[in-house]
Amino acid sequence: MKAWAAVFPHANEHCCKPRAAGVTMMIDKCQGPKATADVLAMTGDYIDHWKLSFGTSALLDEDLLRDKIAAVCEHDILVYPGGTLMEFAVLKGVCRDFMRRARALGFNGVEVSDGTIYHSAAARRDAIQFALDLGLTVVAEVGKKDPRHQPSVEELADQALADFESGASWVIVEARESGKGVGVFGEDGSVHEQDVDIIATALNSHLDRLIWEAPLKNQQEYFILRFGADVSLGNIQPRDVLGLEALRAGLRFETMKPLVEKLEQHRR
Repeated sequence: MKAWAAVFPHANEHCCKPRAAGVTMMIDKCQGPKATADVLAMTGDYIDHWKLSFGTSALLDEDLLRDKIAAVCEHDILVYPGGTLMEFAVLKGVCRDFMRRARALGFNGVEVSDGTIYHSAAARRDAIQFALDLGLTVVAEVGKKDPRHQPSVEELADQALADFESGASWVIVEARESGKGVGVFGEDGSVHEQDVDIIATALNSHLDRLIWEAPLKNQQEYFILRFGADVSLGNIQPRDVLGLEALRAGLRFETMKPLVEKLEQHRR
């Protein structure tokens, strides 16, 4: 039971795990065993996806990585290596070996992306299907990491639809760790609302399974106010997980203010 449940029994009505919508994807750059345990103890109830960023998991000792993955899985969390590691495997011609090894290490998910490399549509479909055959949950990512080579939002939407049709359970809209100058964000981290509208319209029937990378608070606030508390958000730093959950629950100024204004209107 949560500490304030006796006073605020409905303070957070965000549905319990496993969640079909409103997921939080946390990005893990360098959490050691003790830090991992702390994050899980404090915020494990609010984390749905745990991404080991870029190729960092390739630099860890096997026993440490296995223990970390097992601890995360115990909290009903989908854990997967960053898509950059999968792209590195594609470059080396060992994509299938990479996926087999991911499964053997205990990962229950894998990210399929082409943020840095060129990956043909057929190869991308094959990668998704092979991962599914291994019993891995597929999280696809659309978009490029280089601000100079950004696809149009229409192309992002088309790729996302193709990935869903290929069997991906979730699709992430790329924004990197900075949330600036990539995807639907401007150089200052502001949201290009028209781009969001185009993607949301094209993916209307898949919105619950679309994860918007939104590392900055103003971006998280925008998506929650635009789509509601059950919007799925990613690239959340460990230190920001509780803050995001407070935004979802209306326990911060940015999302409490609309509730206050609504109550004031009813009183008039």
